[in-house]
Amino acid sequence: MSASEEPSTLSGGTVLVTGAGGQVGQELVELLGPRAIGLSRAELDVTDRDAVHDAVRRARPAAIIHAAAWTAVDACEAEPERAFAVNEDGARHVAEAAHDAGARLCYVSTDYVFDGTKAEPYVETDVPTPVSVYGRSKRAGEIAAGPDAIVARTSWVCGRYGGNMVKTILRIAGQQDELHFVDDQRGHPTFADGLAAKLVELVDGGHRGTFHVTNQGAVSWYEFARAVLTAGGMDPDRVHPVATADLDPPRPAPRPANSVLENAALRDAGIELLEHFEAPLGRLVRHLQTEPQADDH
Repeated sequence: MSASEEPSTLSGGTVLVTGAGGQVGQELVELLGPRAIGLSRAELDVTDRDAVHDAVRRARPAAIIHAAAWTAVDACEAEPERAFAVNEDGARHVAEAAHDAGARLCYVSTDYVFDGTKAEPYVETDVPTPVSVYGRSKRAGEIAAGPDAIVARTSWVCGRYGGNMVKTILRIAGQQDELHFVDDQRGHPTFADGLAAKLVELVDGGHRGTFHVTNQGAVSWYEFARAVLTAGGMDPDRVHPVATADLDPPRPAPRPANSVLENAALRDAGIELLEHFEAPLGRLVRHLQTEPQADDH
């Protein structure tokens, strides 16, 4: 596999988290507690090389989890220079600073590094073939992170913080009788709290190489929307399938038809996989239905 089989242990050290205001970043900071040095986008612009090096020198972390990214897939198509500045140059700056500090690096990547044409789930050794600006910029970031980094690819991330598809589906369900979601894009929904825990496990275990980290259970967006309504005690038959080609208006960025990431490297390393998505989906929907939510969509 493309991941190290003989990790060294780093458990207990300080971890600098970039993108600490994002879905995964906030979960990481909460999970790590006093071990975390969380820097949001407002606190650290990763496109500023000097600022990155200064922040890492001050923090002197044992590890860095680089969760900062520009993930607005369609907007990246319109602003490729910004996408590469954040997702490639930012990763290079963090990797350089991590190397200088002797810190382990974990780079959070994406299913969009693949074109989605493979019939079977993607494994870590498959050759990336991104077709969108976002995917190309994230693949460039993987390379910039360097051979000693952990590259953790994930997909369809949802959670308590920020905007995501679970919140979008619940919002639309509260406004419309019928919902329409594509049935020809498939992937693994991944929940930010579990993803954060697995990233920390990889860092603390001293692993290196590429890992696919997702919850289990492959579905289309149509099937996922039905699952969200079911979890929320609503009628899933309100959701209707639509083909990607029939979306009106069409999305600027191409989406991989197959985003299913096989977690082969985790399995080979003897690391327990994340649970089936239905369990954390149920917990998240209950949380969103019972706790007041900020307008973050």
